[in-house]
This record gives sequence, C-alpha cells and structure tokens, in this order.
Amino acid sequence: MKTFPLEPIEKASIDELRALQLQRLKQTLSHAYENSPVYRAKFDAAGVHPQDCRSLEDLAKFPFTTKQDLRDNYPFGMFAVPREQCVRIHASSGTTGKPTVVGYTRKDIDTWAQVMARSLRASGARPGDMVHVSYGYGLFTGGLGAHYGAEHLGLTVVPFGGGQTERQVQLINDFRPDIIMVTPSYMLAIADEFERQGLDPRESSLRLGIFGAEPWTHDMRASIERRLSLQAVDIYGLSEVMGPGVANECIETQDGPTIWEDHFYPEIVDPETGQPVPEGEMGELVFTSLTKEALPVIRYRTRDLTRLLPGTARTMRRMEKITGRSDDMMIVRGVNVFPTQIEELILRQGELAPHYQCVLTREGPLDCLTVVVEVRSGLETASPAAQEAAQRLAHDIKAYVGATAKVELRDAGGVERSVGKARRVVDLRGK
Repeated sequence: MKTFPLEPIEKASIDELRALQLQRLKQTLSHAYENSPVYRAKFDAAGVHPQDCRSLEDLAKFPFTTKQDLRDNYPFGMFAVPREQCVRIHASSGTTGKPTVVGYTRKDIDTWAQVMARSLRASGARPGDMVHVSYGYGLFTGGLGAHYGAEHLGLTVVPFGGGQTERQVQLINDFRPDIIMVTPSYMLAIADEFERQGLDPRESSLRLGIFGAEPWTHDMRASIERRLSLQAVDIYGLSEVMGPGVANECIETQDGPTIWEDHFYPEIVDPETGQPVPEGEMGELVFTSLTKEALPVIRYRTRDLTRLLPGTARTMRRMEKITGRSDDMMIVRGVNVFPTQIEELILRQGELAPHYQCVLTREGPLDCLTVVVEVRSGLETASPAAQEAAQRLAHDIKAYVGATAKVELRDAGGVERSVGKARRVVDLRGK
C-alpha cells in the first residue's frame, strides 16, 4: 500500500516551529491591517500596529475577534481580498442571528485540503481506504472540508451527507467503507438504525470513526467504540478559523487533538477577563490563523473551554478534549452546568440511552432543569428498572454537578434526533 509519510513540520523541533509561527504571524498581522478595513480600525483603536509584534508573546497586545464582529460586517466586510478572488463561500447556520460568512481563495482551499489530509492521516486513514462522509454538505463546512481532504490523501469518498439514516446503513453494508466521518450523536442514530434493521453494528466494515462538530465525552467515545467495534478519534475545527481540520487526534495516542500549529496559533485566556492564563490551565480557546488569505482571523474567541498540553505523537501542542463551551453553559440556581456533565452521568446508567436534552424552564423566579432522556430499546419507561435509573440519575446530577434536576423518561426514539449537531439545550425560560 502507498505510504503517506509525516510532513517534516510535524516532527520539527520546538524552536523551528516557533520561528515559523512568528514569521507567519507577522505576515498575517500585516496582511490583515493592510487589506481589511475592519482590522485596521480595530488595531488603530487598540493602539497597536503589526510592527509591534516582535515575539509570539506580543500577540496578546492585539484585540480579539468575536463572532459578533463577523455578524456586524455581514456578509463580506471582514474579507481581506476582493470578493471576486474568493472561489468559495461558507456560512454558519445562523440560528441565533445573522450567519457568520467565511470566504476562501484558491490557496485557502488548498491549505484546507492539506490540513484535512494531515488530520485523516493522523487518524489512521491511508490512501485507498474508503470513507463514508455523513457530515452535511453545503454552506456547513463539514462535508466539503472532509471531502477535499480525503481526496487529497487518496481515499475513496462516499459523499453521502446527513439524513436518510436507513439508506446510510444500506450503503455502509453494501459499499463496506473503512471509515466514517460524522457527528458522534448522529453515529448513535446510525447504530440504532443498524439494530432496527436486525443488524449488529459491531459486524460492519467500519474500523475507524472520525467524530467532531459537537462536544463529546470520553465516556461517549467508549460507548461508540464498544457499540460499533471501531476506533473513535476526535477532529476539531470551526468555520470562522477554517472548518474541520484545525486539530485532530493521533490514532497512536488518542490523547486529545493535536493542533496544526503551523497554520493555527492557539492561546488560552480567562473567559471573564480575556487575560492569558498560565500554560496548562483551563480557559477559553483563542485562535489566530497563520496562512489564510481571504479571511485572516486575529485572536478569534471560540468560546470552547479547554487547556493546552505538550505534544506527544507530534511536536505540536495538543488541546484537551472539548467537553464544554462557555455559551452552552447553563446556570441553574447559581450552579454552572454543562450538557456533557449530564451526558457522562447518563452513560453510567445501563437502562438509559445517550439520547437526551436539557430543558430549562422557569417557575416563578426560579430556574428549573428537566433532563429528558430515552430508555434503552426494549425497556418500558414505567418499568421498575427504568424508574430506578431515573432516580439514580437525578441523585447523581445533584451529587456530582450540584444542580437539582427532574428526569423525564421517553421511550426509545422519543428524543429529537439531529443529522448534524445535536440540540442538547432547550431554553424555554423566555417563552
């Protein structure tokens, strides 16, 4: 089989990597200042100039970029090249306001394909493998990002996209792909469909799952690996920074996504103050692109909560697995609660399925949390075993998370399914 060796930069020394980052950072700051009126105004207002960046630490002098900046300059106001030089436009779903719009030059598309190919190679994919892509195609970056990277690596791509779960299972059985790329929550829906059709998901051809686009826990990884008899790795990205392929776990360690630091420079800041935190401490992940042309981003606040860790399988630093976002956090009677904390406790109960939603309501002045969760297939919600599991879950949420929650059981299939990112929080307090 044709080999696909590591790129030299993946094993370069720390000094070589930092020197390349500083060179590219200076170029990016100058490009943004000279070609984006928005960044010129932001830098001028902050009293900084690209020439003020003489070391990587100097990046902290520069202002943050937020999702609101992209919305305020919708659709193309953040671009640093004429729109005519963009060969593709992507955009977020825009469910909470105007979508964030991202442009790509031809070089940007090539860079994206390269980092995605690197991500797939790190995941254990090899040229000649077949990959079933269940990420959504279209304005969402997942499907096309995976597609171009897979072709760049030399894989055979099945560009299915989301939905039509019954047909997904049929083609997985018929085509026998080696790899699937999908959100972890939709992978569970596919596993359910295998079983509905009387098939054992452990007997499928899939040996590798590359999962991303939503936070998921180590317990969820273990559950997916056990249920489908494959290896599950984490891919990370976001459209404002590039799309999927900003970071990816290495199959040989599975110890958190390695950030492709030659293209994306990471920082961790205190989400409240915006100040950098000491190395290794938890905080909000911030990215500066180092090679993008159409839409360079300077200190983009992701809202993802993690910490940076030393490199293992590669020289580049890892990020701890994302299991929460600052904008996903629920505050229930003064207690901070993340959906992934609930998920971890659900997965401990064999009588419950990992299909759930956290519903927030208000009774008078008080916030109330109800966890709506399915029982496993074949179990009745009124059965003693299911009722005991619900009681244990409510107890565990109080004991381990600190919040009081009601637990509402649903029959198998009773919780809303998503073909993309799972909708874990339903906030009804303002309705």
